[in-house]
Amino acid sequence: MSLAERKKKIKGESAGVSVTRKCELLDVARSAVYYEPMPPNNDDVTVMNEIREIYQQRPFYGYRRILIELRKAGFLINHKRLQRLLVGVGIKAIYPGRKTTIKNPEHKVFPYLLRGLKIEQPNHAWQVDITYIKMRHGFLYLVCLIDVFSRKIMGWELSTFLDTASCLEALHKAMKRGKPEIINSDQGCQFTSAAWVDRLTQNNILISMDGKGRWADNVYIERLWRSIKYENVFLHSFDTVEQASSCLSDYINFYNQQRCHQALNYHTPDEVYRKRRIPTKRELFESFNPQNILNQEVAMIPKFV
Repeated sequence: MSLAERKKKIKGESAGVSVTRKCELLDVARSAVYYEPMPPNNDDVTVMNEIREIYQQRPFYGYRRILIELRKAGFLINHKRLQRLLVGVGIKAIYPGRKTTIKNPEHKVFPYLLRGLKIEQPNHAWQVDITYIKMRHGFLYLVCLIDVFSRKIMGWELSTFLDTASCLEALHKAMKRGKPEIINSDQGCQFTSAAWVDRLTQNNILISMDGKGRWADNVYIERLWRSIKYENVFLHSFDTVEQASSCLSDYINFYNQQRCHQALNYHTPDEVYRKRRIPTKRELFESFNPQNILNQEVAMIPKFV
């Protein structure tokens, strides 16, 4: 006989037999007879407290997984009510959107200025873009500004948010190394925002933007994303922001200072940016000549008069 059935018999009427005696005969604790489980508390405040606990531990959970966790905890709630509560407090799973370019129809869009433009020196034109970096639990957003002529990464910033602030921070770092005549971007709301436009305007930088669906207009930085992901990100697994930032910093230093580029006749971005021209392959091979290296070392020895 199950415990529920024994409790039912104890509560039933039996002439001359007390509840205490019934509990003894049926081997049931007397407290269990009087215990009534509390009905699940499903008011919005209690549910939201539980949702916040789940979200703090697993911010990458969507509403379906949160619903399962709530059901495990005994909350009687359906997915429609859960979605209403999530929208009400602005809780949203951390995940990469289908695209990082989110256009704001109220923002001004600027024309594309690089079509047919001959870029023959550093700081003539830069390109800027955002991509996402996958971690073990969640995603980060990487902003980079690249000099079109030399392919040098001028500034970058890693953030947990897809916002304008990280773009402005990357621009601030880049402006310490140089100042472009033009900066080209896509039509994402970060680059059409008043804060971004005002910063470029104050520095007398022309604003250029890709045409709608024209990823090729920003092709140099799109190629950079491929290099970063295949040569660095996909080879590692990041658990923390610090790990990702340190690893990306090492790669970007390598990219600028050591990685040879076919389009630059196998010279590095730093070298091209410094010389303000693309050296020939012959100059590259001549630099490997031991005699040239010796001559360079001799030239660096201070002369005493």
